[in-house]
Amino acid sequence: MPHVLRVALDTPLRRLFDYLEPEAGGAAIVPGMRVRVPFGRQRLTGLVIASAAHSEVPAERLKPVLEVLDPRPVLDTALLELLGWAAQYYHHPIGAVFAAALPRALRLGAPAAAREERWLATATGAAAWAAGEPRRAPKQRALLGLLAAGPATAAELEERAGSWREAARALLARGFIASAEVETPRSAGGATLRVAGPELLPGQQAAVTAVAAGLGTAGTFLLQGITGSGKTEVYLRLIEQVLERGRRALVLVPEIGLTPQLIARFRARFETPLAVLHSALSDAERLEAWRAAHGGEARIVLGTRSAVFAPVPELGLIVVDEEHDASFKQHEGGFRYSARDLAVMRARLAGVPVLLGSATPSLETLHNVTAGRYTRLALVRRTAEAQPPVLKLIDLRANALRAGVSTPAVLAIERHLAQDGQVLVFLNRRGYAPTLLCTACGWIAPCRECDARLTVHMGAARLRCHHCGADAPLPPRCPVCGFTVKPVGQGTERLEQSLGELFPGLSIARLDRDTVRRRADMEEVVRRMASGEARILVGTQMVTKGHDFPNLTLVVVLNADQGLFSSDFRAPERLAQTIVQVAGRAGRGAKAGEVLIQTEFPDHPLLTNLLAGGYEGFARVALEERAQAAWPPFARLAALRASAKSADAALRFLAAARAAARAPRPVRLLGPVPAAMAKRAGRYHAQLLVECRDRTPLHAFLAAWLPQVEALPSARAVRWTLDVDPIELF
Repeated sequence: MPHVLRVALDTPLRRLFDYLEPEAGGAAIVPGMRVRVPFGRQRLTGLVIASAAHSEVPAERLKPVLEVLDPRPVLDTALLELLGWAAQYYHHPIGAVFAAALPRALRLGAPAAAREERWLATATGAAAWAAGEPRRAPKQRALLGLLAAGPATAAELEERAGSWREAARALLARGFIASAEVETPRSAGGATLRVAGPELLPGQQAAVTAVAAGLGTAGTFLLQGITGSGKTEVYLRLIEQVLERGRRALVLVPEIGLTPQLIARFRARFETPLAVLHSALSDAERLEAWRAAHGGEARIVLGTRSAVFAPVPELGLIVVDEEHDASFKQHEGGFRYSARDLAVMRARLAGVPVLLGSATPSLETLHNVTAGRYTRLALVRRTAEAQPPVLKLIDLRANALRAGVSTPAVLAIERHLAQDGQVLVFLNRRGYAPTLLCTACGWIAPCRECDARLTVHMGAARLRCHHCGADAPLPPRCPVCGFTVKPVGQGTERLEQSLGELFPGLSIARLDRDTVRRRADMEEVVRRMASGEARILVGTQMVTKGHDFPNLTLVVVLNADQGLFSSDFRAPERLAQTIVQVAGRAGRGAKAGEVLIQTEFPDHPLLTNLLAGGYEGFARVALEERAQAAWPPFARLAALRASAKSADAALRFLAAARAAARAPRPVRLLGPVPAAMAKRAGRYHAQLLVECRDRTPLHAFLAAWLPQVEALPSARAVRWTLDVDPIELF
């Protein structure tokens, strides 16, 4: 009896499917190869995970594989092991997990290697050409002569024979020539250093030495360096050593916006092929980058979250830049994974070091350092002559505001501009204003699909929902009473206008998701700031992502109080990280930097700890509070989330899921409760939280509970997902 192949298919079922080897036989089929199989009335592309001598499925029900799509595995043993681990840890259907690791084109059956058309003369054709045939068709004879001398690709024939297709069709019909698709040969990319890096500071050198000593063995390192301390240079030096050893590097960044800057740095340093993977690529571009990685042509693979699954043969090092960033967590869809955590596990399975870099590490990472699981490497000095900026609080209770900017901040902006510095004004709220209000009846423009207000976008004369994307014209009058309406509150668009009125004649740039639609938009803003053309930069969270403007000397943080009183226990951590990251844009050159933080709560412990002890002082207190409250990293969480057309349906399903649970003593179920924004995108959302001090009993409970949840009659009436280690709860 043929071997049984165990195949992962992209279905909601939490199992592998058994198939027989193809009836036609052929080369051995090994794990990691794709196959096309019958599945009901469909034909699906699956991935072979294992083979077995027998199956629990009756022999008469086993069907053979229809087609083997790959001559060799598309995923190596370490990646297969990582994805299998991820399916278990995140309790997600294994076929869907493997599907997430492959570009869409490969999931549809595209060749794993690029192919090219190659033509050759048959034995009949070669004999005919030797006999002087074809005598009356000079183009055919010339083409046949080329191919009798040796095979040629379509591109080579185009270059040497010009218009050759018509002659080829005639020769093909007579059996004189034949064609076949063959893999395009890829050269293993070389690795040459274009230029040597700058002299390292002692802290940088110590970090490079420590990680380099661990090349070839598993280990997790945290590179905690203040902003401007040269973390990227440490990455480059380590990758240089990895390439010299004939290995390859995988680099993860949180945002697409960071990708062009890092690509430029890497290409300026190395003469080596680079594969780039991120969500803005087309299917064809993603497939080409994946092929460059898989075929070994690319020596460095750089990308955002999903690049953690990129095939990197002879992997030598993984780097996760800005490891604290929430973008590394997949928030949507069914498979909700953390790319940072998977990078750590991938490095462990591959036996290579992983370097996590951040000026503001997550509290989970700092806890792992304290527990001895990670090794901390510190960069405490900025490169060159730059010094950390001075942080000051502006008490809004004692200072007047002009267009949302306090008088001390306006005076500071004037002073820094007069000294030929540049200024960053940070407001983490895009649009013109968050609310459109009727001054007569109190009507506020609502989103019909969400429990949210529509944001005013004055330049486009539109009202837009930043949660579901709803869009409507900006009404000139109140639709309820007909009175005038006015925008209330401040967004980056309005702030840009207000600063233009306060500082007429100065060039102002804005960096947010409304102004940056394409990569060229980001590059243009960076160019204007780097050249000094723009004197003031207005921006949202996007400006915190690693931008380096040496002449930027003042940062003003508006609306810093947003995260001080949130119901989400992670909100203070995010606020502290944001403040430190945006403050780090100031004073990165020779000029001293200054940071002003506007607040109505200057005595709040978060702000006082941050100013007195920096991020480390904040983190120390925050970890103590987390320990007392038994929140992560001192507990483990999972969230069962549901959405439905009605609030009752979502809550009924979660209540039934809770009733079906037989939770052992250390596991607690909290809820169900509606989400903080219960209605979003036309659906009602709710969640049930599962909490436990230790990981093992939590996962044992989830493994036993989820089959019961799937079997609930109400499960078919809702959309539900499980989020293990959620970073957004409310």
